[in-house]
Amino acid sequence: MALKLPIYLDHNATTPVDQRVFDVMAPYFTEHYGNAASRNHPFGWAAEAGVENARRQISALIGAVPKDLVITSGATESDNLAIKGVAEMYRDNGNHIITCVSEHKAVVDPCKRLAEDGFEITWLTPDKFGRVTAQQVADAITDKTILISIMAANNEVGTINPVAEIGAVAREASVFFHTDATQAVGKIPINVDEMKIDLLSMSAHKLYGPKGVGALYVRRRNPRVRLRCQMDGGGHERGMRSGTLNVPGIVGLGEACSLAGADMAEDNQRIGALRDRLEAGVNAGLDYVTLNGDPDHRLAGTSNLSFAYVEGEALMMKIKDIAVSSGSACTSASLEPSYVLRSMGVTDELAHSSIRFSLGRQTTAEEIDYVIAQTIKAVKDLRELSPLYELAMEQKQ
Repeated sequence: MALKLPIYLDHNATTPVDQRVFDVMAPYFTEHYGNAASRNHPFGWAAEAGVENARRQISALIGAVPKDLVITSGATESDNLAIKGVAEMYRDNGNHIITCVSEHKAVVDPCKRLAEDGFEITWLTPDKFGRVTAQQVADAITDKTILISIMAANNEVGTINPVAEIGAVAREASVFFHTDATQAVGKIPINVDEMKIDLLSMSAHKLYGPKGVGALYVRRRNPRVRLRCQMDGGGHERGMRSGTLNVPGIVGLGEACSLAGADMAEDNQRIGALRDRLEAGVNAGLDYVTLNGDPDHRLAGTSNLSFAYVEGEALMMKIKDIAVSSGSACTSASLEPSYVLRSMGVTDELAHSSIRFSLGRQTTAEEIDYVIAQTIKAVKDLRELSPLYELAMEQKQ
């Protein structure tokens, strides 16, 4: 069977909708098209039933109660609702928020906005692997701290944070704990009770569901979290997020969560083996290759590599039939080196030479072998044009 080009290795940016998810969604576009808030006729009842089933599927994946979910348009809205919602609701209790400089922009920018409004933000710095420790969080807590927001897994390097340990610190200090789990949900086990998570953001399109739909878990008891809504309207979603529900999208998110829970262990084993194959092959054919992120605590499908003496953008152009990224998709318009890599202590030169390969459910061994060969050839070709690489080789000899 001939290899099909181009090859998609940018699953951390978005994933294709799983055919099984699409099949479950389809009837809600043309048959069960009622408004889930229309409770006086069968069309509305069918839509509401689909939504409620999806809530059960989503909550089962993260160990939550279905009523604790607020449906949103995606993780960016969920992050904004969680952070701004807590900040505005509990401002009388304190004005201090703890987060990390390597968070996604959907967390970084709301925190910056709150700083402009008089909130004090503590920006933790991750270690060289991109991890934040529970001790760092504990040391930053003050009597004015009302929220801790630390991501479960980093979108650029795949590093997994010690969420359960951070949650325990937060609970001990009676501070709400929010985690942006967009990259983690469906890829690693998450349980909001065991990990003492009070708010959790997620998005369907990162786990083979549709774009434009996500959820925010908001703990209702022990402790109860209240939010100031950011979108006023008809009082949907327990008054936390007004707007007509995207029924097909929600059904798709639910099915995607159900499939992720069932397939997680098998997917991780297969995808992790392919990632190891990719890294071993690249390292066998090239020198001066650096892994960015934690070699042990990271997502199975993420490999962020720096190729010294090569510009990442130039490399992407050389391997144009392979879809990869040189940072998160949300910041790909910027020519600045990745702020995530810089926060880990990676030099500007190496940060500029980084490529993120993110594998997924449909990635094959044949594709990985092709990527290895093409990457090695492209890097060698580009290094032939680099005086710095030539100098390094002379010094090495």
